[in-house]
Amino acid sequence: MKTVAESSRDADAPWRTRAFQRFASATLISATGAAMAPLALAYSVIEQGGGAGSLGLVLATTTVPTIVFLLVGGLFADRLSRSLLLFLGNLLAAGAQGVLAVTVATGHATTTSIAACGFVSGTAASFIVPAAQGAVAQIVPEEHLQQANALLRLPGNAVRVLGPVVGGFVVAASGAAWALAWDACTFVIAAALLLGLRLEAPAPAPGGILADLRAGWTGFWSRTWLWTYTAAGTVLVAAWLAGFQLLGPLVAARQYAGARDWGLIQAAFACGLLAGTLVCLRWKAYRLLAVAVATGGALALPLTAMAWSMPLPLVLVAALLAGVGLDIAVVAWNTAFQQHVPAAEQGRMSAFNGVGERLAIPLGYLVTAFAADSWSSQGTLLACAGVVVLVTVLNLCVPDVHRVNRLPPGSRSAAVAEDREVEQAQKAPKAVD
Repeated sequence: MKTVAESSRDADAPWRTRAFQRFASATLISATGAAMAPLALAYSVIEQGGGAGSLGLVLATTTVPTIVFLLVGGLFADRLSRSLLLFLGNLLAAGAQGVLAVTVATGHATTTSIAACGFVSGTAASFIVPAAQGAVAQIVPEEHLQQANALLRLPGNAVRVLGPVVGGFVVAASGAAWALAWDACTFVIAAALLLGLRLEAPAPAPGGILADLRAGWTGFWSRTWLWTYTAAGTVLVAAWLAGFQLLGPLVAARQYAGARDWGLIQAAFACGLLAGTLVCLRWKAYRLLAVAVATGGALALPLTAMAWSMPLPLVLVAALLAGVGLDIAVVAWNTAFQQHVPAAEQGRMSAFNGVGERLAIPLGYLVTAFAADSWSSQGTLLACAGVVVLVTVLNLCVPDVHRVNRLPPGSRSAAVAEDREVEQAQKAPKAVD
């Protein structure tokens, strides 16, 4: 049995790698801007007179390029240096946020211009996400993947505790431009740190881009646990973001004290994320994927609390619990993915998963905005919470979800091969007697 000192050394083992220190520092710096960005974006729309429809359009436009270009980003992440892709993606995001900050500060921002900058930011994200997923597995030894995934979220989640509060007061006092400008600066700093990683490009599979894409789709579809988790995420992520990102600021503006209270709600959510990270540093769940699915269902709590117009303290508690659940879900999912998908396929598999989970987000924003305008924000929030609960229960009914469990050290390659054999056998046509 390990002593407390040995457990502590295990928990911070990834920090001993210089490349991980650089990667984590970039994540932390970027998080200081990302913590303020959603609130600043929402109130940049509200400040120029936009309502649910305008905000829904902006959020949908930000998501569309992520869906369109994420597969390209995944293909590049399995062929090019992931550190180079992260560098270029962060520079592109910096440019978009910088232009947005200037237009908001000068009073020239419109729904169209805000949406255009969001489109560029979404394009940048489509290259950053798959490259980052594969980069972690290149930097950190297999046995330390969960600690690395948790440690990467720890400083960012700590920043997110105060970031929304600070952002709320900054936006309330001086407008959204300053928060957006800081977000642009953090992308520039992160880009410089990530370029210094100098990760080698993965060895590409034989054949061209289309062959890679076909092989990637075959690998994705052969893993039942992966495509069913992604299908469930298609609905769950859309319901959560439409309820929290779109309707949350509007409900806070009408029922609570506007930007200040919405900042407190986001800070409570971030406190939950931080607490969830601390849990993951110590608790190594065996049923990784089942834990990821179950804990993600906690996202229904703050939506329900705001839909029922509960007092602010209860909404804060609900947001806190949702954050705990989400962070446990993210760390468990990342660890399961990195252990059960070959390193050379992680860019494409991450892209297919990312596209699937984002596929319904633009439609979710638009439908939710329409429902809120024609029905009520509270009723629409409650419907979003119901969808989250329903999808969570249905995903837990998939048998393969309970088969993707933690692997012992050194068994990753054999387990990945066994997973493929089992799932291909399950899909093979059965002989007719």
